Order: sequence, then C-alpha cells, then structure tokens
Amino acid sequence: MKFLDRAKIFLKAGDGGNGSASFRREKYIEYGGPDGGDGGRGGDIIFRSMPNLNTLIDFRFKQHFNAERGNNGSGKGRTGKSGDTMIINVPTGTVILSENEEIQYADLNEDGMEYRACRGGNGGWGNLHFKSPTNRAPTQKNDGLPGEERVVILQLKLIADIGLVGFPNAGKSTLLAAVTAARPKIANYPFTTLNPQLGVMYAHNREFVLVDLPGLIEGAHEGVGLGDKFLGHAERTKMILHIVDGTEEDWTARYKTIRHEIEEYDADCKAAGMCTTLSTKPEIIVINKSDAVDADEWSARLKKFAAFLKRNKKPAPIAISAAGRQGVTELIGEIEREFTQRERNEQ
Repeated sequence: MKFLDRAKIFLKAGDGGNGSASFRREKYIEYGGPDGGDGGRGGDIIFRSMPNLNTLIDFRFKQHFNAERGNNGSGKGRTGKSGDTMIINVPTGTVILSENEEIQYADLNEDGMEYRACRGGNGGWGNLHFKSPTNRAPTQKNDGLPGEERVVILQLKLIADIGLVGFPNAGKSTLLAAVTAARPKIANYPFTTLNPQLGVMYAHNREFVLVDLPGLIEGAHEGVGLGDKFLGHAERTKMILHIVDGTEEDWTARYKTIRHEIEEYDADCKAAGMCTTLSTKPEIIVINKSDAVDADEWSARLKKFAAFLKRNKKPAPIAISAAGRQGVTELIGEIEREFTQRERNEQ
C-alpha cells in the first residue's frame, strides 16, 4: 500500500428536511386543523481515529464526502427521518486543519477519538407549529436549514517512540532493517527513502516503534531536497536517533546542519501558530559505518566530535556499523536505558 500523509477533502453535512403544510382530514371529524410534521435533521460528519490504519491513501481516490439529507415531514404530525451520521475513519495521529492551514480543528492522537467536523442542518417546522387561537389554519411551514460545509486538510503524523534523522545515505534504513523486521529499500545513493518507514524493535520484553524519515539536507526547511515536511512524523516521538555518516570527514558540520534544520522547522511551526518541541527532544547520537573508515582516522574524528558534543552538553556518540551489525546490541541497550530513565523521571 502506498504511503500518503496528506490529503485535501471537501465535506458537506446533510441538509435538514422541509416541514410539511398538511391538514387533518378524517371522516366524522368536523374540525381537522393543521397536522404538518417537522423535517428530519441532516446527518453530521464525524472523523474517528482507527489504530489499524497507517496511511491516508483512501482520500486520494475520494475527496468529496456528503452526509445524508433529512427527510421531509408529512401529515399526521409525522417528523421526517433524520439523516444518518457519516463516520470517516482516519489513522490515529491525524491532524485536521483548515483549508489555509492556519487553524487546527482537531488532533486525533489517541485510538477511538472523534471530532465532529460538520453539523447537519436542522429540519424545518411543519404548519402544526404555527397554529394559534387567531390562526387556526396556518399554511406556513419552514424549509430545512443547510448543513455545514468546509474544505479541510488531513495531515498524518505517525506515532512512534523513536525517530531516525540524518543526511541521505547515512544508513538510517540499514539501521532500521538491522534492529527491526522492517525491510525498507536500501541502496548506495541519496534519497533512497522517499516516505517514512515504520519498524518495531524488541529489547528485553519491551517494544519500541521506530520511524525512518527521508534524509534532510541543508536548506530543507526552505524546501531543498525533499524538504522537511516529513519531520512532522518525528513530532510525536519520545526520542530522536541522530545518525551521522562516519565516512564523512567533518562530523561536526554534518551534525550541526541537521540540528539547524530541526530548529528552523520548530521556528516555522511556531510562526504558523503550531508550536512543536522537536528540537528539545532527548537525542542519541550515532556514528554509523565504523567498519568503512581506517581505525586511526576514525579515532581522530571521534575524539574531535566527542569534544564538540561535550562542550555543547550533548551525550557522547555511539559508534556502530549497521551493515556489519557492530555495536547494534550496545545501541539497543542504550535506547532501553534512556527510556527507563525517562519513565523514572516522569513518575
């Protein structure tokens, strides 16, 4: 199934049914009088989050949703049937935005959450409502009110424990394949990953959901490369796994570039009124491809990079080779310790 994390759709709640202008006509009843019933209420449109969905691909093929109209009223005071409520199932983690993306209507970040996006129109009154001592045979009735309509943007933000970020070709997909059962596309060229990939990692009877995000490059917050639109999937994570390509000469520059893009992403979201805390999430820094660099050169680069991290009060880096499965077990252990410590601090 193709991954789709954004969709624009049109919603139209059901119109209310019209009231009836009817009079009672029965044998042996001298004074019948008005008996027109009310129209039924139009159906609402409700979004509901579902845990068994993980993409918005269904909205690529259908963008217009119209709820059922209420039935008209009829004689003998009978009210028309109300329109059925339309339930639209979306993946857990879906955010519902206005068409201009300036208003966030709802954030369905838990299973089974619901949001009523459009309210159905009320049914019109029948002429029975207008009967009075001075108007005993009213012919007046009301038409039903139109249902609400709007265009909304659906944006999916995957719910995961750990987000993998870094430059293209840093080995994020290789690491995901090494610690989970996921089988992402792996190749020796940039931007192999074009959509976020999920995997589940197990550690001592615990499980962690990892999301591999398409690589960032300098200027991503301005739309360079694939841009930073996929960073929204890392907003809900509890931790960032920052992967640095060990075959690059200047690890510090690569690390600072990605951190700058993350901070700019937060700033852009804050300016749009949607504050995020991506840049302040706990971070584990991983230097990948340790088996692809000369040992002496590796040691010199590691010493220089560790000194930079220490000056900036960042955690010491962890050296691994995802392809050679070297240091992966130690990395999993460090992730588990970080989560355990985090849970203790929150108690």
